[in-house]
Amino acid sequence: MKLTLRVWRQKNADAEGAMSTYDVDGISQDMSFLEMLDTLNEELILKGDDPVAFDHDCREGICGACSLVINGDAHGPERTTTCQLHMRSFNDGDTIDIEPWRASAFPVVKDLVVDRTAFDRIIQAGGYISAPTGAAPEAHSTPVPKPDADFAFEHAECIGCGACVAACPNGSAMLFTSAKVNHLNVLPQGAPERETRVLDMVGQMDAEGFGGCTLTGECATACPKGIPLPSIAAMNKEWLRATRKVKRA
Repeated sequence: MKLTLRVWRQKNADAEGAMSTYDVDGISQDMSFLEMLDTLNEELILKGDDPVAFDHDCREGICGACSLVINGDAHGPERTTTCQLHMRSFNDGDTIDIEPWRASAFPVVKDLVVDRTAFDRIIQAGGYISAPTGAAPEAHSTPVPKPDADFAFEHAECIGCGACVAACPNGSAMLFTSAKVNHLNVLPQGAPERETRVLDMVGQMDAEGFGGCTLTGECATACPKGIPLPSIAAMNKEWLRATRKVKRA
């Protein structure tokens, strides 16, 4: 395959960025999208040019580091992570636009790399669960109903990639935050901090400058792990419950 790549290049956070055009040839349909970028970078290095900076780690769809907007879609045309997107999803002769996540809370560091530590601070605001020290309890000592366990596991699948923010026209982080709130709040282990967790995490999300949610649903469509849109409604219910309880206290 021969492709034309239009890639966002930005030297650093303070520099002006712009799209640069590159032609790549000999791309196999079996390559992953990141392997295609590796090929581009090898050619740039051989020419003495600066390679394109992009985030990656596990390349197995687990870590969420491979954050790219491809032809306007977070992670590209398939509902998967960028590292699991293969070049068979494109055609010979295609022009592909490659950009970083676009959100004020995710400032560009260099080229396609953005600073997503805002997500880390939201998680940190939630704190830990209260758990006794000592020997591990029996596995069945705290019964968890099957629907609650399934709900918790569904939300624990969130890998924090930020596709929900990149896809949202408002740059909202509600789907990410709701996943992190819901997977603990529904379990008995998360009950002691149930109210403070949702209040603190939502408060930190707002402080980070993410946009407001208008339930357009683009976040759930782009999420590679399928976190459902009703997750946001569940978190809103938790937040309202917590605010009423705090006011009574």
